[in-house]
Amino acid sequence: MQPYELSLVAAADAIRSRQLSPVELVDSVLGRIEQVEPLLDAYVAVAAEQARRAARAAEHDAVHGRYRGPLHGVPMGLKDLIDVAGWATTASSRVRADHRAQADSAVAARLTAAGAILLGKTHTHEFAYGLTTPQTKNAWDRGRIAGGSSGGSAVAVAAGTATFSLGTDTGGSIRVPAALNGVVGLKPTYGLVPRHGVTSLSWSLDHVGPITRTVEDAALVLTALAGHDPRDPASLAAPAVDYRPGAGTDLTGLRIGVPRTYYFDHLDAQVEAAVRRAIGQLEDLGARLVEIDIPMTRYIQPTQWGLMVPEATAYHERTLRTVPELYQADVRILLEAGELMTAGDYLRAQRSRTLMRQEWARILETVDVIAAPTVPITAAAADQATVTWPDGTVEGVSDALVRLSAPANITGVPALSIPVGHDSAGMPIGMQLLGRPLGERTLLRVGHAHEQTQPARMLAQVA
Repeated sequence: MQPYELSLVAAADAIRSRQLSPVELVDSVLGRIEQVEPLLDAYVAVAAEQARRAARAAEHDAVHGRYRGPLHGVPMGLKDLIDVAGWATTASSRVRADHRAQADSAVAARLTAAGAILLGKTHTHEFAYGLTTPQTKNAWDRGRIAGGSSGGSAVAVAAGTATFSLGTDTGGSIRVPAALNGVVGLKPTYGLVPRHGVTSLSWSLDHVGPITRTVEDAALVLTALAGHDPRDPASLAAPAVDYRPGAGTDLTGLRIGVPRTYYFDHLDAQVEAAVRRAIGQLEDLGARLVEIDIPMTRYIQPTQWGLMVPEATAYHERTLRTVPELYQADVRILLEAGELMTAGDYLRAQRSRTLMRQEWARILETVDVIAAPTVPITAAAADQATVTWPDGTVEGVSDALVRLSAPANITGVPALSIPVGHDSAGMPIGMQLLGRPLGERTLLRVGHAHEQTQPARMLAQVA
Protein backbone atom coordinates (compact mmCIF):
# COMPACT_ATOMS: atom_id res chain seq x y z
CA MET A 1 0.00 0.00 0.00
CA GLN A 2 1.25 3.45 -0.93
CA PRO A 3 1.15 6.22 1.72
CA TYR A 4 -1.45 8.18 -0.27
CA GLU A 5 -3.84 5.25 0.17
CA LEU A 6 -3.83 5.50 3.97
CA SER A 7 -6.78 6.77 5.91
CA LEU A 8 -6.17 9.69 8.23
CA VAL A 9 -6.19 7.39 11.27
CA ALA A 10 -3.72 4.98 9.69
CA ALA A 11 -1.44 7.81 8.56
CA ALA A 12 -1.56 9.42 12.02
CA ASP A 13 -0.66 6.13 13.70
CA ALA A 14 2.24 5.62 11.31
CA ILE A 15 3.57 9.15 11.82
CA ARG A 16 3.27 8.94 15.60
CA SER A 17 5.12 5.60 15.69
CA ARG A 18 7.81 6.91 13.28
CA GLN A 19 6.97 4.27 10.69
CA LEU A 20 6.11 7.06 8.23
CA SER A 21 7.35 10.61 8.04
CA PRO A 22 5.22 13.61 7.04
CA VAL A 23 7.64 14.15 4.16
CA GLU A 24 7.04 10.65 2.81
CA LEU A 25 3.28 11.06 3.14
CA VAL A 26 3.13 14.47 1.48
CA ASP A 27 5.47 13.38 -1.33
CA SER A 28 3.28 10.33 -1.95
CA VAL A 29 0.08 12.40 -2.13
CA LEU A 30 1.73 15.00 -4.38
CA GLY A 31 2.85 12.17 -6.66
CA ARG A 32 -0.74 10.96 -6.80
CA ILE A 33 -1.86 14.49 -7.68
CA GLU A 34 0.60 14.58 -10.58
CA GLN A 35 -0.77 11.23 -11.77
CA VAL A 36 -4.55 11.79 -11.64
CA GLU A 37 -5.27 15.50 -11.23
CA PRO A 38 -5.10 16.14 -15.01
CA LEU A 39 -7.91 13.59 -15.36
CA LEU A 40 -10.11 14.79 -12.47
CA ASP A 41 -9.59 18.55 -12.07
CA ALA A 42 -10.35 18.51 -8.35
CA TYR A 43 -8.00 21.38 -7.47
CA VAL A 44 -8.08 25.07 -8.29
CA ALA A 45 -4.45 25.36 -7.16
CA VAL A 46 -1.78 23.13 -5.61
CA ALA A 47 1.25 24.52 -3.75
CA ALA A 48 3.60 21.55 -3.84
CA GLU A 49 6.78 23.22 -2.60
CA GLN A 50 4.96 25.00 0.19
CA ALA A 51 3.47 21.67 1.28
CA ARG A 52 6.90 20.01 1.19
CA ARG A 53 8.38 22.78 3.36
CA ALA A 54 5.56 22.34 5.85
CA ALA A 55 6.13 18.57 5.85
CA ARG A 56 9.82 19.01 6.61
CA ALA A 57 8.93 21.34 9.48
CA ALA A 58 6.35 18.83 10.78
CA GLU A 59 8.95 16.06 10.64
CA HIS A 60 11.47 18.19 12.51
CA ASP A 61 8.90 19.00 15.19
CA ALA A 62 7.96 15.33 15.60
CA VAL A 63 11.59 14.26 15.96
CA HIS A 64 12.06 16.89 18.69
CA GLY A 65 8.97 15.90 20.64
CA ARG A 66 6.64 18.61 19.38
CA TYR A 67 3.87 16.33 18.17
CA ARG A 68 0.60 18.25 17.79
CA GLY A 69 -1.82 15.35 17.67
CA PRO A 70 -3.41 13.05 15.10
CA LEU A 71 -3.47 15.65 12.30
CA HIS A 72 0.26 16.31 12.62
CA GLY A 73 1.86 16.12 9.18
CA VAL A 74 -1.32 14.98 7.42
CA PRO A 75 -2.04 16.60 4.02
CA MET A 76 -5.42 18.20 3.34
CA GLY A 77 -7.39 20.07 0.70
CA LEU A 78 -9.65 23.03 1.45
CA LYS A 79 -12.67 24.06 -0.59
CA ASP A 80 -12.00 27.30 -2.41
CA LEU A 81 -14.42 29.23 -0.22
CA ILE A 82 -12.13 28.94 2.80
CA ASP A 83 -9.63 31.73 3.42
CA VAL A 84 -5.95 30.96 3.96
CA ALA A 85 -3.64 33.94 4.41
CA GLY A 86 -1.80 34.73 1.18
CA TRP A 87 -3.90 32.34 -0.93
CA ALA A 88 -6.50 33.31 -3.50
CA THR A 89 -10.09 32.48 -2.54
CA THR A 90 -11.78 32.46 -5.93
CA ALA A 91 -14.96 30.48 -5.14
CA SER A 92 -14.29 29.01 -8.62
CA SER A 93 -15.56 32.29 -10.07
CA ARG A 94 -14.23 35.04 -12.32
CA VAL A 95 -15.89 37.49 -9.93
CA ARG A 96 -13.27 36.63 -7.28
CA ALA A 97 -10.31 36.06 -9.61
CA ASP A 98 -8.22 38.79 -7.91
CA HIS A 99 -9.27 38.15 -4.32
CA ARG A 100 -6.46 37.16 -1.97
CA ALA A 101 -7.07 36.38 1.69
CA GLN A 102 -5.34 38.58 4.25
CA ALA A 103 -5.86 36.19 7.16
CA ASP A 104 -6.73 32.57 7.89
CA SER A 105 -10.33 31.52 8.34
CA ALA A 106 -11.17 30.06 11.74
CA VAL A 107 -11.14 26.50 10.40
CA ALA A 108 -7.88 26.87 8.47
CA ALA A 109 -6.21 28.32 11.57
CA ARG A 110 -7.44 25.44 13.74
CA LEU A 111 -6.28 22.77 11.32
CA THR A 112 -2.87 24.40 10.92
CA ALA A 113 -2.53 24.61 14.70
CA ALA A 114 -3.36 20.88 14.83
CA GLY A 115 -0.48 20.18 12.43
CA ALA A 116 -2.34 19.55 9.16
CA ILE A 117 -0.58 20.50 5.92
CA LEU A 118 -2.39 22.34 3.14
CA LEU A 119 -1.87 20.91 -0.34
CA GLY A 120 -4.22 23.20 -2.21
CA LYS A 121 -7.66 24.64 -2.80
CA THR A 122 -10.37 22.43 -4.28
CA HIS A 123 -13.02 23.32 -6.84
CA THR A 124 -16.58 24.27 -5.99
CA HIS A 125 -19.62 25.01 -8.06
CA GLU A 126 -19.36 28.78 -8.54
CA PHE A 127 -19.91 30.40 -5.13
CA ALA A 128 -21.22 26.99 -3.99
CA TYR A 129 -24.49 27.74 -5.80
CA GLY A 130 -25.09 24.36 -7.41
CA LEU A 131 -24.99 20.59 -6.96
CA THR A 132 -22.60 19.44 -9.69
CA THR A 133 -19.15 21.17 -9.54
CA PRO A 134 -18.96 21.13 -13.36
CA GLN A 135 -15.15 21.49 -13.60
CA THR A 136 -14.52 18.29 -11.64
CA LYS A 137 -14.99 14.68 -12.78
CA ASN A 138 -16.39 11.90 -10.60
CA ALA A 139 -13.54 9.84 -9.14
CA TRP A 140 -15.19 6.55 -10.15
CA ASP A 141 -16.33 7.50 -13.67
CA ARG A 142 -15.08 10.64 -15.39
CA GLY A 143 -18.17 10.76 -17.56
CA ARG A 144 -20.33 11.45 -14.49
CA ILE A 145 -20.81 14.41 -12.18
CA ALA A 146 -18.74 14.79 -9.05
CA GLY A 147 -21.63 16.28 -7.15
CA GLY A 148 -21.46 19.66 -5.52
CA SER A 149 -20.80 22.11 -4.42
CA SER A 150 -17.88 20.49 -2.54
CA GLY A 151 -17.15 18.23 -5.49
CA GLY A 152 -13.44 18.96 -5.64
CA SER A 153 -13.00 18.15 -1.95
CA ALA A 154 -14.85 14.82 -2.23
CA VAL A 155 -13.06 13.73 -5.41
CA ALA A 156 -9.65 14.57 -3.90
CA VAL A 157 -10.33 12.29 -0.91
CA ALA A 158 -11.85 9.53 -3.05
CA ALA A 159 -8.92 9.56 -5.48
CA GLY A 160 -6.12 9.78 -2.90
CA THR A 161 -5.05 13.33 -3.72
CA ALA A 162 -5.84 14.49 -0.17
CA THR A 163 -5.92 12.49 3.04
CA PHE A 164 -8.89 14.61 4.14
CA SER A 165 -10.58 17.79 3.05
CA LEU A 166 -13.07 20.41 4.13
CA GLY A 167 -16.28 21.32 2.35
CA THR A 168 -19.28 23.50 3.00
CA ASP A 169 -22.90 22.41 3.11
CA THR A 170 -25.87 24.72 2.50
CA GLY A 171 -28.32 22.24 1.01
CA GLY A 172 -26.28 19.05 0.98
CA SER A 173 -22.98 20.15 -0.53
CA ILE A 174 -20.77 18.01 1.72
CA ARG A 175 -23.01 14.95 1.81
CA VAL A 176 -24.03 14.82 -1.86
CA PRO A 177 -20.52 14.64 -3.38
CA ALA A 178 -19.39 12.38 -0.54
CA ALA A 179 -22.17 9.93 -1.42
CA LEU A 180 -21.53 10.13 -5.17
CA ASN A 181 -17.79 9.49 -4.71
CA GLY A 182 -17.91 6.80 -2.01
CA VAL A 183 -16.43 8.74 0.92
CA VAL A 184 -17.64 10.03 4.29
CA GLY A 185 -19.13 13.50 4.63
CA LEU A 186 -20.23 15.20 7.86
CA LYS A 187 -22.44 18.27 8.12
CA PRO A 188 -22.18 19.24 11.80
CA THR A 189 -24.86 20.89 13.90
CA TYR A 190 -25.47 24.48 12.76
CA GLY A 191 -23.01 26.69 14.65
CA LEU A 192 -20.75 23.91 15.95
CA VAL A 193 -17.94 24.70 13.47
CA PRO A 194 -17.26 28.44 12.98
CA ARG A 195 -17.58 29.99 9.53
CA HIS A 196 -15.48 33.12 10.01
CA GLY A 197 -13.40 33.61 6.85
CA VAL A 198 -15.55 31.29 4.73
CA THR A 199 -17.35 32.77 1.70
CA SER A 200 -21.08 32.58 2.35
CA LEU A 201 -23.84 31.26 0.16
CA SER A 202 -26.72 31.53 2.64
CA TRP A 203 -25.71 32.57 6.14
CA SER A 204 -28.58 30.83 7.96
CA LEU A 205 -28.02 27.51 6.13
CA ASP A 206 -24.22 27.38 5.71
CA HIS A 207 -22.12 24.76 7.52
CA VAL A 208 -18.45 23.74 7.31
CA GLY A 209 -17.41 20.12 7.81
CA PRO A 210 -15.00 17.32 6.92
CA ILE A 211 -14.87 14.90 4.00
CA THR A 212 -12.81 11.81 4.81
CA ARG A 213 -12.19 8.16 3.96
CA THR A 214 -13.58 6.76 7.20
CA VAL A 215 -15.96 7.76 9.97
CA GLU A 216 -13.18 7.79 12.54
CA ASP A 217 -11.22 10.14 10.27
CA ALA A 218 -14.20 12.52 10.29
CA ALA A 219 -14.31 12.37 14.09
CA LEU A 220 -10.64 13.38 14.34
CA VAL A 221 -11.14 16.37 12.04
CA LEU A 222 -14.32 17.47 13.81
CA THR A 223 -12.50 17.37 17.15
CA ALA A 224 -10.00 19.88 15.76
CA LEU A 225 -12.63 22.11 14.16
CA ALA A 226 -15.44 22.38 16.71
CA GLY A 227 -15.63 25.17 19.24
CA HIS A 228 -16.91 28.68 19.78
CA ASP A 229 -15.63 31.63 17.75
CA PRO A 230 -17.14 35.04 18.59
CA ARG A 231 -16.46 36.26 15.03
CA ASP A 232 -19.26 33.98 13.78
CA PRO A 233 -22.58 35.27 15.21
CA ALA A 234 -24.12 31.79 14.89
CA SER A 235 -21.24 30.03 16.67
CA LEU A 236 -22.34 27.86 19.58
CA ALA A 237 -20.69 27.93 22.99
CA ALA A 238 -20.49 24.14 23.03
CA PRO A 239 -18.01 22.35 25.30
CA ALA A 240 -14.89 20.74 23.83
CA VAL A 241 -15.54 17.10 22.92
CA ASP A 242 -13.40 14.20 21.72
CA TYR A 243 -15.61 12.84 18.94
CA ARG A 244 -13.71 9.59 18.34
CA PRO A 245 -16.32 6.80 18.37
CA GLY A 246 -14.35 3.95 19.97
CA ALA A 247 -13.94 0.43 18.66
CA GLY A 248 -17.25 -1.14 19.69
CA THR A 249 -20.01 -2.18 17.30
CA ASP A 250 -22.74 -2.95 19.85
CA LEU A 251 -25.76 -0.69 19.19
CA THR A 252 -28.08 -2.41 21.68
CA GLY A 253 -30.73 -0.03 22.96
CA LEU A 254 -30.24 2.54 20.22
CA ARG A 255 -33.38 3.52 18.34
CA ILE A 256 -32.99 4.02 14.59
CA GLY A 257 -35.80 5.93 12.90
CA VAL A 258 -36.68 4.63 9.44
CA PRO A 259 -38.84 7.09 7.45
CA ARG A 260 -42.10 5.81 6.01
CA THR A 261 -42.47 8.99 3.98
CA TYR A 262 -40.35 11.30 1.85
CA TYR A 263 -36.88 9.71 2.01
CA PHE A 264 -37.92 6.49 0.25
CA ASP A 265 -40.17 8.20 -2.33
CA HIS A 266 -38.86 8.52 -5.91
CA LEU A 267 -35.73 6.51 -5.24
CA ASP A 268 -33.51 4.42 -7.51
CA ALA A 269 -34.17 0.76 -6.77
CA GLN A 270 -30.49 -0.09 -6.27
CA VAL A 271 -30.04 2.86 -3.90
CA GLU A 272 -33.05 1.75 -1.88
CA ALA A 273 -31.83 -1.85 -1.71
CA ALA A 274 -28.36 -0.83 -0.51
CA VAL A 275 -29.68 1.58 2.13
CA ARG A 276 -32.27 -0.85 3.47
CA ARG A 277 -29.58 -3.53 3.64
CA ALA A 278 -27.37 -1.16 5.64
CA ILE A 279 -30.26 -0.35 7.99
CA GLY A 280 -30.77 -4.07 8.47
CA GLN A 281 -27.11 -4.38 9.41
CA LEU A 282 -27.61 -1.73 12.10
CA GLU A 283 -30.44 -3.85 13.44
CA ASP A 284 -28.12 -6.87 13.43
CA LEU A 285 -25.75 -4.83 15.64
CA GLY A 286 -28.50 -4.45 18.24
CA ALA A 287 -30.32 -1.26 17.22
CA ARG A 288 -34.10 -1.18 17.32
CA LEU A 289 -35.81 0.04 14.15
CA VAL A 290 -38.69 2.48 14.60
CA GLU A 291 -40.85 3.63 11.69
CA ILE A 292 -41.37 7.40 11.59
CA ASP A 293 -43.18 9.93 9.42
CA ILE A 294 -41.28 12.98 8.18
CA PRO A 295 -43.31 16.15 8.85
CA MET A 296 -44.18 18.99 6.48
CA THR A 297 -42.69 17.25 3.46
CA ARG A 298 -44.47 19.42 0.89
CA TYR A 299 -42.77 22.48 2.41
CA ILE A 300 -39.18 21.19 2.53
CA GLN A 301 -37.92 22.32 -0.86
CA PRO A 302 -39.92 25.59 -0.94
CA THR A 303 -38.51 26.44 2.50
CA GLN A 304 -34.94 25.62 1.43
CA TRP A 305 -35.19 27.80 -1.66
CA GLY A 306 -37.18 30.50 0.16
CA LEU A 307 -34.31 30.93 2.62
CA MET A 308 -31.32 30.35 0.37
CA VAL A 309 -32.21 32.40 -2.70
CA PRO A 310 -32.79 35.81 -1.05
CA GLU A 311 -29.86 35.37 1.34
CA ALA A 312 -27.52 34.52 -1.54
CA THR A 313 -28.75 37.48 -3.57
CA ALA A 314 -28.25 39.84 -0.64
CA TYR A 315 -24.64 38.65 -0.30
CA HIS A 316 -23.96 39.25 -4.01
CA GLU A 317 -25.96 42.48 -4.35
CA ARG A 318 -23.04 44.78 -5.22
CA THR A 319 -21.21 42.51 -7.68
CA LEU A 320 -24.44 41.34 -9.30
CA ARG A 321 -25.12 44.96 -10.24
CA THR A 322 -21.58 45.95 -11.19
CA VAL A 323 -20.11 42.86 -12.91
CA PRO A 324 -23.03 40.52 -13.72
CA GLU A 325 -21.27 39.30 -16.87
CA LEU A 326 -18.58 37.61 -14.77
CA TYR A 327 -21.00 35.09 -13.25
CA GLN A 328 -21.77 31.78 -14.90
CA ALA A 329 -25.25 31.82 -16.45
CA ASP A 330 -26.82 29.30 -14.07
CA VAL A 331 -25.64 31.18 -10.98
CA ARG A 332 -26.54 34.60 -12.33
CA ILE A 333 -30.09 33.44 -13.07
CA LEU A 334 -30.53 32.25 -9.50
CA LEU A 335 -29.12 35.47 -8.09
CA GLU A 336 -31.39 37.57 -10.29
CA ALA A 337 -34.37 35.43 -9.24
CA GLY A 338 -33.61 36.38 -5.65
CA GLU A 339 -34.23 40.03 -6.48
CA LEU A 340 -37.83 39.14 -7.35
CA MET A 341 -38.59 37.55 -3.98
CA THR A 342 -40.44 39.67 -1.46
CA ALA A 343 -39.85 40.18 2.24
CA GLY A 344 -43.10 38.30 2.79
CA ASP A 345 -41.74 35.28 0.88
CA TYR A 346 -38.65 35.25 3.06
CA LEU A 347 -40.60 35.62 6.30
CA ARG A 348 -42.93 32.77 5.33
CA ALA A 349 -39.88 30.57 4.74
CA GLN A 350 -38.54 31.55 8.17
CA ARG A 351 -41.84 30.67 9.83
CA SER A 352 -41.91 27.35 8.00
CA ARG A 353 -38.39 26.59 9.23
CA THR A 354 -39.40 27.33 12.83
CA LEU A 355 -42.29 24.88 12.60
CA MET A 356 -40.11 22.30 10.90
CA ARG A 357 -37.48 22.53 13.63
CA GLN A 358 -40.15 22.00 16.26
CA GLU A 359 -41.52 18.94 14.46
CA TRP A 360 -38.06 17.42 13.97
CA ALA A 361 -37.24 17.98 17.64
CA ARG A 362 -40.41 16.05 18.51
CA ILE A 363 -39.42 13.13 16.27
CA LEU A 364 -35.88 13.07 17.65
CA GLU A 365 -37.28 12.64 21.14
CA THR A 366 -38.62 9.25 20.02
CA VAL A 367 -35.51 8.00 18.17
CA ASP A 368 -31.77 8.51 18.57
CA VAL A 369 -30.82 8.54 14.89
CA ILE A 370 -32.70 8.68 11.58
CA ALA A 371 -31.30 6.50 8.76
CA ALA A 372 -32.15 7.27 5.13
CA PRO A 373 -30.60 7.59 1.67
CA THR A 374 -28.25 10.54 1.19
CA VAL A 375 -29.31 11.06 -2.43
CA PRO A 376 -31.97 9.20 -4.43
CA ILE A 377 -29.65 8.37 -7.35
CA THR A 378 -26.04 7.51 -8.02
CA ALA A 379 -23.92 9.97 -9.98
CA ALA A 380 -25.66 11.15 -13.14
CA ALA A 381 -23.96 11.47 -16.50
CA ALA A 382 -22.34 14.87 -16.98
CA ASP A 383 -24.83 15.81 -19.71
CA GLN A 384 -27.92 14.42 -17.96
CA ALA A 385 -30.47 17.10 -17.05
CA THR A 386 -33.39 15.09 -15.64
CA VAL A 387 -34.39 11.87 -13.91
CA THR A 388 -37.59 10.06 -14.94
CA TRP A 389 -39.17 7.97 -12.19
CA PRO A 390 -41.23 4.81 -12.80
CA ASP A 391 -44.50 6.69 -12.22
CA GLY A 392 -43.60 9.08 -15.05
CA THR A 393 -42.55 11.97 -12.82
CA VAL A 394 -39.66 13.95 -14.29
CA GLU A 395 -37.26 15.62 -11.86
CA GLY A 396 -34.25 17.83 -12.53
CA VAL A 397 -30.95 16.24 -11.50
CA SER A 398 -30.09 19.13 -9.16
CA ASP A 399 -33.53 18.93 -7.54
CA ALA A 400 -33.08 15.19 -7.04
CA LEU A 401 -29.66 15.66 -5.49
CA VAL A 402 -30.78 18.25 -2.93
CA ARG A 403 -34.18 16.77 -2.08
CA LEU A 404 -33.06 14.39 0.68
CA SER A 405 -30.25 16.51 2.11
CA ALA A 406 -32.07 19.85 2.53
CA PRO A 407 -34.00 18.99 5.74
CA ALA A 408 -30.80 18.88 7.80
CA ASN A 409 -29.83 22.36 6.63
CA ILE A 410 -33.26 23.82 7.33
CA THR A 411 -33.39 22.35 10.83
CA GLY A 412 -29.66 22.59 11.58
CA VAL A 413 -29.42 18.98 12.82
CA PRO A 414 -26.17 17.06 12.22
CA ALA A 415 -26.04 14.65 9.28
CA LEU A 416 -23.42 12.08 8.31
CA SER A 417 -23.19 10.38 4.91
CA ILE A 418 -21.42 7.01 4.78
CA PRO A 419 -20.80 4.68 1.82
CA VAL A 420 -23.01 1.58 1.83
CA GLY A 421 -22.32 -0.07 -1.49
CA HIS A 422 -22.25 0.37 -5.26
CA ASP A 423 -24.78 -0.01 -8.04
CA SER A 424 -24.42 -2.41 -10.96
CA ALA A 425 -22.27 0.15 -12.82
CA GLY A 426 -19.87 0.37 -9.87
CA MET A 427 -21.04 3.79 -8.71
CA PRO A 428 -21.09 4.51 -4.95
CA ILE A 429 -24.27 4.71 -2.84
CA GLY A 430 -24.53 6.70 0.38
CA MET A 431 -26.67 6.38 3.52
CA GLN A 432 -27.42 9.41 5.63
CA LEU A 433 -27.61 9.38 9.42
CA LEU A 434 -29.35 12.35 11.05
CA GLY A 435 -29.44 13.12 14.75
CA ARG A 436 -30.25 15.57 17.49
CA PRO A 437 -28.50 18.95 17.68
CA LEU A 438 -24.99 18.36 19.06
CA GLY A 439 -25.58 14.63 18.63
CA GLU A 440 -22.46 14.09 16.50
CA ARG A 441 -20.98 11.52 18.87
CA THR A 442 -24.00 9.27 18.41
CA LEU A 443 -23.98 9.65 14.62
CA LEU A 444 -20.28 8.87 14.47
CA ARG A 445 -20.73 5.87 16.76
CA VAL A 446 -23.45 4.43 14.53
CA GLY A 447 -21.58 5.18 11.31
CA HIS A 448 -18.37 3.68 12.67
CA ALA A 449 -20.16 0.56 13.91
CA HIS A 450 -21.58 -0.03 10.44
CA GLU A 451 -18.23 0.65 8.83
CA GLN A 452 -16.55 -1.97 11.02
CA THR A 453 -18.82 -4.67 9.54
CA GLN A 454 -17.82 -3.86 5.95
CA PRO A 455 -14.82 -4.85 3.81
CA ALA A 456 -11.88 -2.44 3.75
CA ARG A 457 -12.74 0.54 1.55
CA MET A 458 -10.63 1.11 -1.56
CA LEU A 459 -9.77 4.32 -3.33
CA ALA A 460 -11.41 5.01 -6.66
CA GLN A 461 -9.45 3.46 -9.52
CA VAL A 462 -9.07 6.55 -11.69
CA ALA A 463 -8.71 5.77 -15.38
